[in-house]
Amino acid sequence: MYKIFKLIKILLQTLFLYILLFTSSSMSLEKYYRGDSVSKYFSGILSLKENRYEDSYNFLKNLTNLEDNHSEYSKSYIEALVNNAKINEAFKYSIKLKKKNVNFFQSDIVIISKFIKSNDFIKSYDFLVSINKENTPLQELLRQIIFSWVQVEKYKLNYSDALKVFQQVSPKYKNINKINNVFLNCYYETSNVETKFLNLINDQDTDFSRYTFFYADYLIKKNLTDKANSILEKKLIDVPRNLLLNQFYSDINQKKKNYLQNNFNCNNISHIISELFYITANALSTQGLYSLSNFYINLAKYLNQNFFSYNTLLAENFVGIEDYRKAIQIYQVLKKYGEHYSWHSAKQIALIDSEKLKTEKAIKILEKNYKSLDLPNVYQTYDLAQFLKNNQKFTQSIKYYSKVLQNISKTHELYPKAKDGRGIAYEQTGEWPKAEIDFLDSLKAKPNQAYVLNYLAYSWIEKGINIDKSLKMLEKADQLRSNDGYITDSLGWALYKLKKYKKAKEFLKKAVQLMPSDPIVNDHFADSLWMNGKKLQARYYWKYVLGLEDVEEDLKNKIMNKILNGPAT
Repeated sequence: MYKIFKLIKILLQTLFLYILLFTSSSMSLEKYYRGDSVSKYFSGILSLKENRYEDSYNFLKNLTNLEDNHSEYSKSYIEALVNNAKINEAFKYSIKLKKKNVNFFQSDIVIISKFIKSNDFIKSYDFLVSINKENTPLQELLRQIIFSWVQVEKYKLNYSDALKVFQQVSPKYKNINKINNVFLNCYYETSNVETKFLNLINDQDTDFSRYTFFYADYLIKKNLTDKANSILEKKLIDVPRNLLLNQFYSDINQKKKNYLQNNFNCNNISHIISELFYITANALSTQGLYSLSNFYINLAKYLNQNFFSYNTLLAENFVGIEDYRKAIQIYQVLKKYGEHYSWHSAKQIALIDSEKLKTEKAIKILEKNYKSLDLPNVYQTYDLAQFLKNNQKFTQSIKYYSKVLQNISKTHELYPKAKDGRGIAYEQTGEWPKAEIDFLDSLKAKPNQAYVLNYLAYSWIEKGINIDKSLKMLEKADQLRSNDGYITDSLGWALYKLKKYKKAKEFLKKAVQLMPSDPIVNDHFADSLWMNGKKLQARYYWKYVLGLEDVEEDLKNKIMNKILNGPAT
């Protein structure tokens, strides 16, 4: 891998030199022809593309005036600065770009953020008027909304005139316009503000549950704490896992004041724009555009430094780019902001440790944090049970799954999940009768669970019981998850057990295509090939399995016997 990286680096440096030598650039080549400068340039670019922001900044910071002819450098450097939370430095560099008339949207948005943070809406307005409007749809949307809010402050518009300004934002962005409309009513403290909040958080088309926090926060600032509590309580029935709302509700009920650290003021334009940047960052994160997402989340944090929950998205992004060190640093800070953030952070740190094969350490951390909870709820207990089961601590997980099931009704959303999880744990510990009951209970509560259908049916097939019933269940599971390799394999194996070898081969071939490196799937396909008279091909697949990594010795011994004698009939 290192050799490949080095080769790519050399090729990119060669390309860079070619561009320098054969373009009509007026830049002095002597300074940048040196290998160290070329190396720093490309190391900085590559580091940024690999989401190594500190490295990127350190490589790029000493390359002066390269922006005159290389926009890629400028864009990378701005992104590196913001993603290292060096906003003031990014502002100074953006001003430099503007003076040279080589600015671009990201540099412009840094300048605007600085002006807005300083409450200088005259400069904000003048700058927004002057910038290039040839943007991407997302950039143009951001520009329009920010410009609208800046006009509200600059001209001290009344509510009616402000509405007219916001009508210039494209109506196709329905959701963002709904959010803006609520904040506009909150900003002007209209008589409709509570109705607007309620309409938003109860929207049937889109999940706006996050904005329950802003509504409850608004009510608390009006000394309507009981009403805020009631609103949160009701919404948490719909979204019981919402971290922001759970911690807020818990703090209110325990009469703690740390919820004030999640400070938001809808009379503060900086706070409103910060939420706009958060929305943008969240949307980019869901598309896997982590670096650009971090750019906007860092601007959001700059504009509202006291809204600490923005850090949850930043931590998730670092997990997404596998920068576990930075993610853990953020989670360690988040743990200080209440029980719900503490549990969430402990769970995420444990998952990271598990990913890094530090399973025993991860389990100890999570169990310790669970025991430190004053009164663990069923979701936290379920989280621990799942983590234990997923890390093969089946006996321990049964204890916590049982605790969940003792405290919920059969209609609770966790009931089928806990029954399924405990069923798997029972099956893995050799307690099949209990496992079978749990799987059946899970399906009774929620029939269309493809993976529960698959697990139960496959278990029956392996035991040689209920084959016909298993086949029907697997056909249903396959309809629910048509391109799932495990389910396709199970369906093919059920057909094999029923001696429908030709049809079995079709499904098992598809399963191999979906999961080419799975030893059991390949073994099943080889069995079907043999029974269809394709003995040479069958031996090829069995030999292939023997060459795969992490194949259990028992399976290897069975396959070596099959190569000689074929599958047992």
